Amino acid sequence: MRIQWTIKKKRGNFRPTLNYELTLEEHEKAMAVHAVGIDSLIPYIPRPHESHCLPGENERVDGWEPRDFVRLSVPHFKTGEIREFIRLPYRENMDYPEVEASFRMLRERFETMVRRVYGQSPFEETGSLDVTPETAKDIAAAVTARKLLGFSTGSRAA
Repeated sequence: MRIQWTIKKKRGNFRPTLNYELTLEEHEKAMAVHAVGIDSLIPYIPRPHESHCLPGENERVDGWEPRDFVRLSVPHFKTGEIREFIRLPYRENMDYPEVEASFRMLRERFETMVRRVYGQSPFEETGSLDVTPETAKDIAAAVTARKLLGFSTGSRAA
């Protein structure tokens, strides 16, 4: 799985946005690997629909601590791709180490699943059953007896 992301912030009181893309490799799609998800380390911010955060509001209130965290998921194997964006909390220092840490966690969880699924080897079974030797012997005896009777009576009904 390829993971790419960009964090951009406009000048001023705007919140940064995290744009990311998760793309499955062809062999991952071909194995129908389950789409796993994690609760990331990326805080779910108050009023995430707002692109700005003024001083003293939302995550810029003194002592603010996140209660919830963003859920990240691997794309479904049929689509193979996710493109999303998340608004990150406003931070003066513009440091977001939880983004890479979260993507690493997601990748690790997914790769564990890929290794497990890859261990499930392809399988094919073909079978057939034939008449048992006992039945074949009984049938052969009956058929032979009928033929012998047919020869002796001159009948062709064997």
